[in-house]
Amino acid sequence: MKNLFLLILLFSAYSFGQKPIFVTAKVKAATVYFNSAELTQTTSVNLPKGTSEIVIKNVSDYLNENSVQVAVPATVTILSVQFTNNYMSEYEIDEKNPAIKKVRDSISITENLLRRNNIQISSINSSVDILEKNQIVGGTVGLNVADLMKLIDLNVSKRTELAIQIDDLNKINEKLNLKLNNLNKKLAINAQQEDRSSNGKLILLVRNEIAGTIDFGINYITSNATWSPFYELRAKNIIDPIDLNYKAKISQSTGIDWKNVKLTLSSGNPNQNNQAPILNSWWLAYKTDDVNYYRGNPYRKDLIGELQGRVAGLQTAPIASEQKIILRGARSVSENNAMVVIDGQISSNEILQNIPPEKINQINVLKSQQAVAIYGDQAANGAIVVTTKQGMDAYTNITENQLNITFDIDLPYDILSNGKSNSVSLKEIKIPATYKYFLAPRVENEAFLMAEISDYSKYNLLQGEANIIFEGLYVGKTNINPTQTTDTLSLSMGKDKKISVKRDKVVDKSGTKFFSSKKEQTFTYDITVRNNKKEQILIMLKDQYPLSPDKEIEIELLQSDNAKINTETGILTWDLNLKPNETKKIRLSYKVKYPKDKIIGNL
Repeated sequence: MKNLFLLILLFSAYSFGQKPIFVTAKVKAATVYFNSAELTQTTSVNLPKGTSEIVIKNVSDYLNENSVQVAVPATVTILSVQFTNNYMSEYEIDEKNPAIKKVRDSISITENLLRRNNIQISSINSSVDILEKNQIVGGTVGLNVADLMKLIDLNVSKRTELAIQIDDLNKINEKLNLKLNNLNKKLAINAQQEDRSSNGKLILLVRNEIAGTIDFGINYITSNATWSPFYELRAKNIIDPIDLNYKAKISQSTGIDWKNVKLTLSSGNPNQNNQAPILNSWWLAYKTDDVNYYRGNPYRKDLIGELQGRVAGLQTAPIASEQKIILRGARSVSENNAMVVIDGQISSNEILQNIPPEKINQINVLKSQQAVAIYGDQAANGAIVVTTKQGMDAYTNITENQLNITFDIDLPYDILSNGKSNSVSLKEIKIPATYKYFLAPRVENEAFLMAEISDYSKYNLLQGEANIIFEGLYVGKTNINPTQTTDTLSLSMGKDKKISVKRDKVVDKSGTKFFSSKKEQTFTYDITVRNNKKEQILIMLKDQYPLSPDKEIEIELLQSDNAKINTETGILTWDLNLKPNETKKIRLSYKVKYPKDKIIGNL
C-alpha cells in the first residue's frame, strides 16, 4: 500500500511538471490466429534522465490490456502501463503528425502574406483616390502652362506607378491563393489519413537512469483479426502430379494498418483456458419439466442441465420465476458478477443461456483468483469459460510445436485495417496422385475425376476450399478435409465429358409376376461405359440394389458381373481399366418379392 501511494504521488508530481512524450509504434510482426492476432511493435524514444510519461500511439483499438508486454533495456524501469482509447492532453496538439504541422505552418505564412498584400493594395487605392480628388486644376490662380504640364506629367507618372504596384500585388495574390488552395487540399488529405489511424494509446510511466535514445518493444493480443486456408489445385492431365498452391485468406480491422509486416499463421488459441480441470463432488438433482422457468426456450433448460452435470461447483435454482445459474460460494451469474467468456470473447449470461447444448464443446468454471489472473479485476467474482464446437476443429501446419502449429511466411505483407480479405501465397507443392474416375449412373450420368493421395499427412494440409483447374480450364470448387480417418485422401477434380456412361433398363429381362399371395418384380439394367480419351483410365463404378426392412419383402441379387458386394449397404462396386476408345458393359439384375396386396412406394 505504501509503495502504491508513493507511485501515485510520483505520477501526480510528474504530470503537472513535464510534458508527455508522444511516439508512434510501428508493427514489425503479426501472429494471426483464427479469431485474433498477436502483434509485435517497436518504437524509439529520446528520454531524459529521471521519470517520464510516454504516450505510444498507433496501437490497436481492441488491445487486450492483460496481454501487454513491454521490453526495455535494464537502465529503464516501467512504473505503470495503461491502455486507453480516449487519451486527452493539452500537450497532444503540439505533438501532432509532423506532416500536418508543416502544412498548417505553410498555410499560416501564406495567409499572412495575403493579408499584408491586401493592406498594401488598400493603401495604394487610397492614394489613387487622393489623386482623383485633386485632378481638377481649372480654377487655380497663377498656374501657367509649364506648371500645368508638370502637374499632368506628375499625375500620370504617379498613377501609372501605383497601378503597376496594384497589378504586381494582384498577381502575387493569385499565386498565393492558388498555393493556399493546394495547401488546404493537402491538409484535408493528411487529416483524413490521421483520422483513419487508431485511437488506441499506451501510456507508460518510466524511470530512466541514463539519458539517451531508448528502444521499446511492445507485444500484445488483439481481436478483429482472422485467417483461413484455401487452395488452388492444378492438374495438366491424369498422369502428372497435382500442383497444389497453398494459400491463406487474411483480414483484420484492428484499427492499425500492418505494413511490410512479417506474418505467422497459427492454429493455436491465445485466449484459451490453460487451467487444468479439477473434479469435484458430483451432486445429483431432480430434473423439472417446467419449461416456464426458461422463458419458453427449451434450449435454456437443456443447457443448464448440461452445466449442472458437467461443471464443478455449479447448481441451478428458481429465483423469482426465473432459472438462474449459481456458483456455490459465489453470487448468481449475471452481468454484474461472474464473467461469461465464450470462445475467448467476453459475453453475457443471456447469450450463454441461448446456446444449444449440442454446440458446447467444453465448459470450465474459474473461481475468483484464477479468473482475475487470466481476465483481470473485471472477473473478480469468477468466470464461466465456454468453448463451442467450431467447423474447423483439428488443424495441421508447417511447424509443429508442443502446444500449437504455426506457419511462418518469409515475405513481408501489407494487411490494411479495412476488414477486406487478403490472399497470401504460402507454398507450392507437387503431390503425386493416383487418378480414378467415379461413376454412379443410378443418380447421375456424369464421370467425376478423383485424385487419390496417399500419406497426405506429411503435406500438413488444413481443412478448406479449393479451386480446381484441370487441363488449363477452371472446372469448379472442391473441399479438402484432411481430418478424415482413411489412409487415402480423395479430392474431387470435377466432371469429365470425355467419359460417357449410360444406364438402360433391359425390358425383356424385367417384368412382374403374380403368385397366390405374392408379387414378384424383376429389374435388369445394362450399364455401358466408354473411354473417349487418348490415355488408359481407371474407373470406379458404383450401383446398388434395394435392401429389405421387412421379412415379408424378399430380395435376391440375380446378376452382378463380378462386382464387390457390400451386403450391409446394398452397394456394388466394379473397378474397371479402360483403354483409349474402349467400351465395357456391365449387367445388374435383382428381383423383389412381396405381398401382392401391398405397394412399395420407392421401388
